[in-house]
Amino acid sequence: MNMRTRVNDALKQAMRDKATMRLSTLRLICAAIKDQDIAARGEGGDEGVGDPDVLAILSKMTKQRQESARAYEEGGRIDLAERERQEIEIIEEFLPKQLGEDEVAKAVRSAVEETGATSIRDMGKVMAQLKGKYTGQMDFGKVGPLVKDRLCTG
Repeated sequence: MNMRTRVNDALKQAMRDKATMRLSTLRLICAAIKDQDIAARGEGGDEGVGDPDVLAILSKMTKQRQESARAYEEGGRIDLAERERQEIEIIEEFLPKQLGEDEVAKAVRSAVEETGATSIRDMGKVMAQLKGKYTGQMDFGKVGPLVKDRLCTG
């Protein structure tokens, strides 16, 4: 079952269950997917965005909510921070399991070997390889420095 169908099925179930928090979060996800569909249509993609794009949308939404929760906590608004965390939990239901540190390091090693990367100039190839295989499974903001270290130290 593709991501779009999973989200729509969960949305329908949330309506039946009258789960307002879950319903509002799922509606936000659907709206973000539709925004990307509209943008893709403008670029000639009539069928809309695929699962990798949906995973990227969900990852971005999770990061936004983590930053918001941090800001709310710093501002003393624990109630709003808790709401953001609840939304994160709902969004993460649709994301694949996040890789652990050891798994990320192993993935970086194998991507460097597979691409034949030897210097920092090859970082783009390695990152593209990782994004192709592990979209939604790792935080690429944290992976970038690991790849850089690996390429600089050899």
